[in-house]
Amino acid sequence: MKYYLGIDIGSISTKGVIIDENNCIIASKYLWTEGNPIIAVKNLIKNLKEQIKDNIKVKAVGTTGSARKLIGTILNAQVVKNEITAHAIGTLSLYPDVRTIFEIGGQDSKIIIIENEIVVDYAMNTLCAAGTGSFLSSQARRLGMEVEEFGAWALKSNNPTKIAARCTVFAESDLIHKAQIGHKKEDIIAGLCDAIVTNYLNNVGKGKKIKPPIVFQGGVSKNIGVIKAFEKAIGEHIYVDKNGHLMGALGVAILAKDSKMEQDFDFNIEDIQFETKGIECRGCANNCEIICVYKNDTLIDAWGNRCDKGSIKKETSKM
Repeated sequence: MKYYLGIDIGSISTKGVIIDENNCIIASKYLWTEGNPIIAVKNLIKNLKEQIKDNIKVKAVGTTGSARKLIGTILNAQVVKNEITAHAIGTLSLYPDVRTIFEIGGQDSKIIIIENEIVVDYAMNTLCAAGTGSFLSSQARRLGMEVEEFGAWALKSNNPTKIAARCTVFAESDLIHKAQIGHKKEDIIAGLCDAIVTNYLNNVGKGKKIKPPIVFQGGVSKNIGVIKAFEKAIGEHIYVDKNGHLMGALGVAILAKDSKMEQDFDFNIEDIQFETKGIECRGCANNCEIICVYKNDTLIDAWGNRCDKGSIKKETSKM
């Protein structure tokens, strides 16, 4: 049997899966990017290798997420796809009837509308972190608890506090004020969950035709308080898969499988030195920033130029 690797690398977390020809996940890993996608991917590859048998051969690689191009270059990936496509393909493989996908990650959120297994509309919010995983984590620290406890605390509330969550700064000041005037912790947490849902529906979901079945994914989908707030707001059941945090990686692994461009993947990248370097092209008025990627001091790729004056040949010595 052949196997395929999919990696979803974002600003907060890095996810990876290895699937077989039937799209079954045989190995997976979720870890923090910590501001260094190259190191994160090296750790990810090492961990995935430890989970599989030595005779398993990965025949194709796909990457998605905000660092997909960089990691795709490093791993010589056959497929590099945007998050919308990857999340849709991954979700459809498990929920073929899905019509709406809610996704709230570490620093952004998105909505995907599907009809007849085709993406017909989508929206992303990348301008403000209000309502994302990083926002919830910061509020958890402010309240002196782990973010994993939020859901259970929210379910204890019978009177959620009204929290203004359209802006991170306003939400934090409002949360402090409500705590200082004596609102219960569980009511504040439940209010935050409600505010996250309201903010999402009024911004990311604005003007979208939200139809069931609805699948909720991303790190925030692990928060039962937010799930219940969504169900209360839209009056529909929300599906959350146990592998919801891996949907992007699963989707791009399936795309790599379907590409039919097979080449054995070498897991032994731990000792290879990868480095990126930004240079400014002064060939014209655009002054493009060219991103150069080096493997053991050899240029393997470069991008960012908007005209031929900024093109850089591959496989040259490091400047």
